[in-house]
Amino acid sequence: MELTRQWVSYRGQTLSRTVRGMMYYRQALELQSFLDMAGDHDIFGGFRGLDLNYRDQTALAFNSQAVADMKFTYVVSCQIYGQQKKSSDPRDRSCYRNILNLMLQYPSLRVAYIDEREETVHGKPEKVYYSVLLKGGKKLDEEIYRIKLPGLPIVIGEGKPENQNHAIIFTRGEALQTIHMNQDNYIEEAFKMRNVLQEFLKDRHGQQKPTILGLREHIFTGSVSSLACFMSNQETSFVTIGQRTLANPLRVRFHYGHPDIFDRIFHLTRGGISKASKTINLSGDIFSGFNSTLRGGSVTHHEYIQVGKGYDVGMNQIVLFEAKVANGNGEQTLSRDVYRLGHHFDFYRMLSFYFTTVGFYFSSMVTVITVYVFLYGQLYMVLSGLERSILLDPSVQQSKSFEMALATQSVYQLGLLMVLPMVMEIGLEKGFLTALGDFVVMQLQLASVFFTFQLGTKAHYYGRTILHGGAKYRATGRGFVLFHVKFAANYRLYSRSHFVKGLELLMLLIVYEVYGKSYRSSSIYRFITASMWFLVASWLFAPFVFNPSGFEWQKTVDDWTDWKRWMGNRGGIGIPQDRSWESWWESELEHLKHTDIRGQVLEIILACRFFIYQYGIVYHLNIAHHKQSLRVYGLSWLVMVTVLFFLKMISMRRRKFDTNFQLWFRILKLHLFLGFLSVVAVLFVVRGLTTGDLFAGALGFMPTGWALLLIGQACGSIMKGIGFWDTIKKLARGYEYVMGMIIFMPIVILSYFPFVSEFQTQMLFNQAFSRGLQISRILEGRRDGP
Repeated sequence: MELTRQWVSYRGQTLSRTVRGMMYYRQALELQSFLDMAGDHDIFGGFRGLDLNYRDQTALAFNSQAVADMKFTYVVSCQIYGQQKKSSDPRDRSCYRNILNLMLQYPSLRVAYIDEREETVHGKPEKVYYSVLLKGGKKLDEEIYRIKLPGLPIVIGEGKPENQNHAIIFTRGEALQTIHMNQDNYIEEAFKMRNVLQEFLKDRHGQQKPTILGLREHIFTGSVSSLACFMSNQETSFVTIGQRTLANPLRVRFHYGHPDIFDRIFHLTRGGISKASKTINLSGDIFSGFNSTLRGGSVTHHEYIQVGKGYDVGMNQIVLFEAKVANGNGEQTLSRDVYRLGHHFDFYRMLSFYFTTVGFYFSSMVTVITVYVFLYGQLYMVLSGLERSILLDPSVQQSKSFEMALATQSVYQLGLLMVLPMVMEIGLEKGFLTALGDFVVMQLQLASVFFTFQLGTKAHYYGRTILHGGAKYRATGRGFVLFHVKFAANYRLYSRSHFVKGLELLMLLIVYEVYGKSYRSSSIYRFITASMWFLVASWLFAPFVFNPSGFEWQKTVDDWTDWKRWMGNRGGIGIPQDRSWESWWESELEHLKHTDIRGQVLEIILACRFFIYQYGIVYHLNIAHHKQSLRVYGLSWLVMVTVLFFLKMISMRRRKFDTNFQLWFRILKLHLFLGFLSVVAVLFVVRGLTTGDLFAGALGFMPTGWALLLIGQACGSIMKGIGFWDTIKKLARGYEYVMGMIIFMPIVILSYFPFVSEFQTQMLFNQAFSRGLQISRILEGRRDGP
């Protein structure tokens, strides 16, 4: 179990609920020992403790409590308890007092934390770290044990696994259950613990005794909103039929952060219950299962006991969690553990292991790559004229099988397969008629939009980890977070993972439609691109559709003001990402700074795909007069270089000039603008330039500029050396403005109509939360229109 500042600051009762759930185990054990000390005639005749006198009751209760203390202990691992105790921050002090009150309220509760001290070693002051175990005293905490550590564990490994590893030495017994802070036990489940522990004494399927005993979870946050319902159903299907199948017959279940019970002696002698190396063991939970399986252990799963769990309920929380899991799977793909497991498994178990771990994320990435390859192939065919010659061939024109084959891909890209396990689980537990009804309701609540959006999340973060590495922990908070998220916050989170890719696919679809509509039938285009248009719409607008009050006019106006302020603020040392676009942009390039030459070369090669737009479109311009020579392409690059040169002149830092030169600098920009208009006018009159050519030129040159930007970012050190980094930054800011306005305009249009916001609230959230939104709008004095 772990405790973080964010947890307690958002949900002060979270730790209290978790400790209360652990106390249920204690109550069950006390009752069990209470009955064990009663005679057989008392039990069979109906044992009644009230019939005993006060002294006998007190002695029996004391003895049962002592027996429970010997059988069961519980430790809360809180790394930063010592820092909170010394801090003057009100939030830290509140966390410290909450934990202290729990220790005073429950005398058997123990808290483990990492203590940092300044000590003199060989005459020199040094920082020394200890693992400390505390208990509640009369009014304050009391120290029980103190163990010196060789250094700060978090520097060596990830926070959560190290939090478990430093506290495991304070546990007792042969079985160890790990309960996270977003989990809550039920008293009726606690009475089954004796039966669950008996599973460690049984051989399963002719194998050895289990070393990890898996339990299911009950997700109790599914009624908050549609997103919470989607994640609740998805997680429920994973921890029931998914875990059941993984354990038997596939025999590839590991540890996934659930309230599993470990054979403590087995794991203490084999490296602990979590691997904690930095970055590569980001998903320390599953590496625990890897470690157990590689060292001869056996993992099982049982469903007659469950533990409650509060899951993420906000869009950004869910995406951050999925990003963390995708990053972790990327690191698993590169790890030795997966390599060794693949070599030691038999063929069928190896396939099961692949498709239930890293194979799922690899398939998601391949699905997205397939869309790119298909559209770029179609772009080449339509711009080269090859598609025209094929479709105008009479033998091809009469064939409908090709259209039907292309149409089948839509089922796989609409996120429908992600819903199938949930429907099966609901059908098993509540009946298939109920499952069918829930499936229809989920589709009306835009479940396909959500799961299509999640496909992009998995593909982006998994692919980036494979290409560059550098996975990192992403704190989600996992509190009851349902509030309006500003446009700038959504843009920061989804810009690179969804918006950029969605706009690229949008341009591919537009070019494919514009240059092929003269000879292509509408049915072919509809069959081929229907699912892709849906994917683009989901990637661009799903964060705003699932954003509370996402289409409320006043909030839209405030979001635009906040986004402009964020885009205009200058960055620098100490300025956070949410205050300045420059700080955020620099942080987005961190993975390129630490990558090797292989990653940089691959980034450059991938960026070259955008040159296809320019190469194909310039030959279709009316000003080119259908010429196929390389001179046309060379002239297009001359135009591109000229534009970049003017941009470099305009972006020169004004502080290099004195005040008298500012007027001349503005006059220079005016002449550049007038010269541009003059050149365009001459081309209209002399060379036959048309208005359509201007739009086509934008379709061709905008991707080219983005490709040059990506190449410049990949070669950041070279750009800084030759003084072009400021130009790269100016170009990036310009593209961010354009992308932001393209995405923001539909939001503005929908926000103009008040019924859109009302419909969104009623469709996506439960009745209580919808009523709360209505009351908040009344209190804010919201206007119904612009």
